[in-house]
Amino acid sequence: MDINLAVLIDGDNIPSAYVKEMMEEIAKYGNPTIKRIYGDWTNPRLGKWKNVLLENAITPIQQYGYTAGKNATDSAMIIDAMDVLYSGKVNGFCLVSSDSDFTRLATRLREAGMQVFGIGEKKTPNPFIVACDKFIYIEILKKQSEESSTDPGGIKTDKKSGVDKVTKKDIQLITTTVEDVADDDGWAFLGDVGSLLQKKQPNFDSRNYGYQKLTPLISSLGEFDIERREDAKGRKKLIYVKLREHKTGGAKK
Repeated sequence: MDINLAVLIDGDNIPSAYVKEMMEEIAKYGNPTIKRIYGDWTNPRLGKWKNVLLENAITPIQQYGYTAGKNATDSAMIIDAMDVLYSGKVNGFCLVSSDSDFTRLATRLREAGMQVFGIGEKKTPNPFIVACDKFIYIEILKKQSEESSTDPGGIKTDKKSGVDKVTKKDIQLITTTVEDVADDDGWAFLGDVGSLLQKKQPNFDSRNYGYQKLTPLISSLGEFDIERREDAKGRKKLIYVKLREHKTGGAKK
């Protein structure tokens, strides 16, 4: 069942070029019943946003910059978020910004039982990222659209694509997570693995590494065995993963 989401966008902090992909991504997690964007609309710098607001039914909220060097947009967005929270009309929030000033807001919303999704650029400070239930880098959404003809299971090798390399730290995170949810035989349901990875590291996303899904990412590592099983009704395949046992060398007897 979809949850109702309030989508609050920091217009001073997010490029308008990402709006289409961003709204498509948000729709995966819930129904965006409230969509607002905050900024000083007298500023020519926000002109590009004006062209896409009507197409995406996003309501602009005017906030004048009263003091030079101070971001009044942040305060307006935080106040609105609390008003929406107490209205009881939504079950979750999507905070679209790369600004660490929203860290405390994300934490407060989660304390109130709200699901909080964050969307921002890769420059987003870690405190805001970990304050969200899930954080999506906006660059991978744009790249996804531009490279729609790419094999969804294939990893990008073009250095210009901005794909992150899988590090030893990433492999260790996946390994420990598989072990955390594995049964007595060492097999872990991939759905449980993905959910726990998200809790441990909100910005973990297979698309950061060039893969559309977690399965091909794990397959590419060579560290895990993958098994597809039918569910009880035989209607769909359930994917399980297990840490591969590496055979040690030695002379055969």
